[in-house]
Amino acid sequence: MKPMLSNVPSSIHGIAWPALPVPETSWFLAVLFQLEESQWWPAEKIAEYQFRQLNQVAAHALETVPFYQARLRAAGIRKGKKAGPEQWQRIPPLKRFELQQNEKNLLSRRLPKEHGKLTTLRSSGSTGKPVQVAATQLTNFFWQVFTLREHFWRRRDFSGTLAAIRHFAGGGAQHPGLTATDWGPWTAAITRTGPSHMLNSNTDIGLQAAWLLDKNPDYFLSYPSNLKELADYFIKSGLKLPRLREIRTMGEVVDENVRAICQQAWDVPLADIYTAQEIGYIALQCPQHAENYHVQSENLLVEVLNDHNQACRPGEIGKVAVTTLHNYAMPLIRYEVGDYAEVGTPCPCGRGLPVLSRVLGRQRNMLVLPDGRRIWPTFGVSTWAQDLPIIQFQFVQKDLERIEARLVTSRPLTNDEEARLISALHRRLTYPFQVDFTYMTEIPRSSSGKFEDFMSDVARR
Repeated sequence: MKPMLSNVPSSIHGIAWPALPVPETSWFLAVLFQLEESQWWPAEKIAEYQFRQLNQVAAHALETVPFYQARLRAAGIRKGKKAGPEQWQRIPPLKRFELQQNEKNLLSRRLPKEHGKLTTLRSSGSTGKPVQVAATQLTNFFWQVFTLREHFWRRRDFSGTLAAIRHFAGGGAQHPGLTATDWGPWTAAITRTGPSHMLNSNTDIGLQAAWLLDKNPDYFLSYPSNLKELADYFIKSGLKLPRLREIRTMGEVVDENVRAICQQAWDVPLADIYTAQEIGYIALQCPQHAENYHVQSENLLVEVLNDHNQACRPGEIGKVAVTTLHNYAMPLIRYEVGDYAEVGTPCPCGRGLPVLSRVLGRQRNMLVLPDGRRIWPTFGVSTWAQDLPIIQFQFVQKDLERIEARLVTSRPLTNDEEARLISALHRRLTYPFQVDFTYMTEIPRSSSGKFEDFMSDVARR
């Protein structure tokens, strides 16, 4: 972190170095300094400090949030009495539908003035009705702090050019996109940066590629599904991005197929970010060991729970439940975000932050087999596109015996080609499903700009 903070702007005339920043920037630097230390603490010490803050959150919820009062008391949590992991695990997880049905009762009746003005965070709505969560300026402050931590972990050169192709609310950043002189106000608050460029992900892939070639970025952020299409386009067209140093992904699950095709197209590292729009950063990919994701424990408590709401052990897969540590407007206590993840073992990097070894995605992305087994299938571009005129695909499990194959093709598949695709699907899904073909002119992305190549109507029931 130290070499990257040599360009902190000074607020005092005549004092350039060491810089004396404005108070807001000083807050950022103070928290970053603490995070630099706490990431190396042993897991037990991190948990101890988490529960110091969790007890503050619980006391606030007991006093000011109607929804939690009976729920917390039933778990044995009382005002002035410190709770530990045992009491915390008695609190029933907060379901997504409960959050949606109880928005008013989940609001704090007495918000600390120092936390700033109210804002609203919204989930993508990929599963239907979006989740709305009230937050504060302080909530947003911590979100930005962890953005900066991720930059520092990856040791990015702030003088480089940043490009992002993603969804913009209200349809903003349409081609030819938007340009800013810096990487955003929060990053610019602590150091000088190069320019940033933004483009809406609903832009045609050919135009996206031309736009990227024109901007020639050092760092590029997008959704995995969009990167998969772009990488395929770059490979087939023989295009290169000569200055590109790193790809950043967010918003969707990154599987080995995405990593492989991005490596083939651009031959640079890929850094993934596990976030939820109503929460913020949940886990960051370890800069030394890419197979591990470190939970951002200074901002939230993450639990991975089995079907009996007990903590999963390393190697086990369960539901992700999150408790926010700093959102006093609408505390989320053991909130099930709808994702599944696998618990990892301590990371060889030495950080004490808990590890997720895999983020598997939403319940709706889970294939349910007739014998009750559940898996999260992945589909590489080459698996389905090889020798077949497939432009875009999406597979939907309709029931325990049937899969709908939605295809965009340059021409309808022949009977032989359909049979080959069915055979490949059977191998990938480990069961001889009936496959129904639906030919489409386009498979649209969700309203949030995301795309899923597999969905299950069975898992959502």
